[in-house]
Amino acid sequence: MFSRKVARRDPTAARSAIPAEGWRSKMSKITTELLLERAVPRSTRLRKIETLNLSKLQLKTGDLDPRLFSRLRHLQKLDLSDNLLDKFPNSLTLPDLRVLNCNNNKLEDVTALKQFPLLEELTYENNVYLTLNDDYKVMFLLQNLRLLNGKDITKLANHVRRVNSRKLTSKVTAHWKKFFRDQLPEKYTAEQVKSVKKKFLKSVQTNVVYGPSSLSEFTRWRVKMIAEEFLAQSLGLELSTDTEAEEKTDEDEEETTESPREAAEDVGQVTVTPNKRKRNNSKAGSGNKRSKSQANTEEEAVVNPQKSSHVQDDPAPDTPRTSNQPAKEATPEQGAEGTHKNGEQFPRGQSNRRSSQLTGEQKSQEENNGVVSLTPVKISKGKEDVSAEPLHFLQCHSKGNSREDFKTQLWSCVFEPLLDCGARKDPIVSSSRTVATCGGESVCLIDCETGTVLKKYKVVTEEFFSVAWTTLTMVIGDGRKKSHNILAAAGRRGIVKLIHVAADFCYGEIKAHKKPIATVCFGPTRETHLFTASYDKRIALWDIGIPDCDYNFKASQLLVLEVLSIPLRIALVPTCPDQYLLAGCESGCFAWNIKLDKEQKSRPFEAVFQFPDEDGAMTTSHRVDGLAFLNDDVIVSKSSKPGCIYVWSWSRSFDAKGKGCQRTVSAVILAELEWSMTDMSYLTLSTCPAKEYVFCGDEKGSVWMYSLSNYTTAWNSAKGKRSDKRISPAQILKWPELRANGEQLTEILINNVVSDPTFTYLVVLTGVNITAIWKKS
Repeated sequence: MFSRKVARRDPTAARSAIPAEGWRSKMSKITTELLLERAVPRSTRLRKIETLNLSKLQLKTGDLDPRLFSRLRHLQKLDLSDNLLDKFPNSLTLPDLRVLNCNNNKLEDVTALKQFPLLEELTYENNVYLTLNDDYKVMFLLQNLRLLNGKDITKLANHVRRVNSRKLTSKVTAHWKKFFRDQLPEKYTAEQVKSVKKKFLKSVQTNVVYGPSSLSEFTRWRVKMIAEEFLAQSLGLELSTDTEAEEKTDEDEEETTESPREAAEDVGQVTVTPNKRKRNNSKAGSGNKRSKSQANTEEEAVVNPQKSSHVQDDPAPDTPRTSNQPAKEATPEQGAEGTHKNGEQFPRGQSNRRSSQLTGEQKSQEENNGVVSLTPVKISKGKEDVSAEPLHFLQCHSKGNSREDFKTQLWSCVFEPLLDCGARKDPIVSSSRTVATCGGESVCLIDCETGTVLKKYKVVTEEFFSVAWTTLTMVIGDGRKKSHNILAAAGRRGIVKLIHVAADFCYGEIKAHKKPIATVCFGPTRETHLFTASYDKRIALWDIGIPDCDYNFKASQLLVLEVLSIPLRIALVPTCPDQYLLAGCESGCFAWNIKLDKEQKSRPFEAVFQFPDEDGAMTTSHRVDGLAFLNDDVIVSKSSKPGCIYVWSWSRSFDAKGKGCQRTVSAVILAELEWSMTDMSYLTLSTCPAKEYVFCGDEKGSVWMYSLSNYTTAWNSAKGKRSDKRISPAQILKWPELRANGEQLTEILINNVVSDPTFTYLVVLTGVNITAIWKKS
């Protein structure tokens, strides 16, 4: 028997292109010699090459010389993976190409692939700009395509090419006859035709709706294509060849009248770039460039419901399953469409039915759903009285549902807020026992008491870093209003997923940042206000809107806070959550004024806080990777200074700023909490204000718990003095001896520890893909 040691993995290191071997990584252009050398097998003539491997060469679009590629007349298989391509040239002229691999690039568009009509197999995974809509575009454009990203799409592609096209053609024709046919006189001029065409194309793309909202972009693309073909046949008009330019022109035109749907479609777009977080001090790499049509818009985000870059047959979220029972075939219990078994009526499109369109957040059908329950062999007990007992140890975030995955890092968890009605409430306690956890490619909802994984959402191209709850009052099918909990999840791709949990439906997404999102949180007073803190050194405030019964919604960016370094943790000041926000960053702790009555939408910080360093001198330069309010005034923060967690006063620290209007202020330290001497970063802390507890995990799998109720009264007094001695933890929960596949798990890093509001349950997230749940005795 041997111990399993799990290496610490960088959580969000900026993803760089994979270099080619040796001198080739520095080449900027493809030569004849390189093509001959990269042929499989090597060749002496370009026209004889059938298989070509151009992966890992840091190729950009300009390196694909059409004149050179036109000589590859018999090329059938081309590997362009792990490069920097953002698009394909329109004239590569590869008439016999059958297999194309474009994984791990920066592709923004797939329409140029129509130049390869014989293409049968196509893969473009890990191109974050490509979405489910692009999958449908290639299925329509490439009539011979059988495999897309390794999945057989023959049946779905036939539906897209035939049934979908027939339905849309019928709708387009009906729209012309009803609204536009009579606008042209018997004898019309070219100007009249041009005017009617312009109005018709705009109107038909807005009003012809078919299929789920997740495919609205594809539907508009096809509708425009069908409408232009219809006009060409009916009026003898030429088909537009520069569709990209026309689309841009249409987007830039000023609206005279705007319906709710048009308003949602006309929101400006902010694109994203994938990166990974780091566990060291190195900076995140530079992000991808935006597409030209997106480069100047940063104030609003386009709402793109249910996007994904993978095609799956079974996309709904995972059904409830206890951690120690085998998964059953997922079949949501419901009666008529849109009505749950318990009689609750959902908004249209919200029923628990499976949908073949909700691709990214699919319902996994693999054995056991990737959920493994581990039983401790031995529970360590210290000298203290054990105040919490371990309930469950779950391995439910595994990549590909692998039982061997002990590398996926778990980062964030938050308990679901209570509703006036709902099934996920513990009748005994006054707070929810359902917690949302995230890490790797999935977000899980877990019942803490039973260890049941109630739901599991997966996006195979994502790595989730943060989740947050809000409660929205939505209009349901019969016009009544009802409160529903909405979960926001974000991570490496810089995209916020919005999940309507009760409906098992990810109804939308917001392209919030070009780099990873480290953390998100909702404002406590305005349920639609969402803050996103990103590795692009910006904190953005969004209004996510409230979806209607068809899940149409409009999200807009309200504010951007400029940060000097990467923000890691954010907290709103409880006494004035609409006015001030704090952020713990890579280079210090900062405060911003976030009042929306100011005209300035992009704001620098108002104050940076100084803390004592190891030598006792005051410094602003230190990483703050833990930040939370214990009550209305007391803040708990953790920096990379070993063995120390600071407790300090917001009001007394920030009031000092007003006296001299200085930007640098000293934090008024109330106490120091004794903690591990590790220099490991990103082991964050949390608080339970109702019970006045602080929690923080360490590098050995232990959870440090501090009960501060005996100190807060003195701290809150006007003349509260600093505690002279470091405060020791009231309890240290030791990690139990845990075995997986007969091997003991060691080197357990505790990334996050969160309790429910009443401190009934304690959820511990680790760096070895284990979610531990403890219950207070």
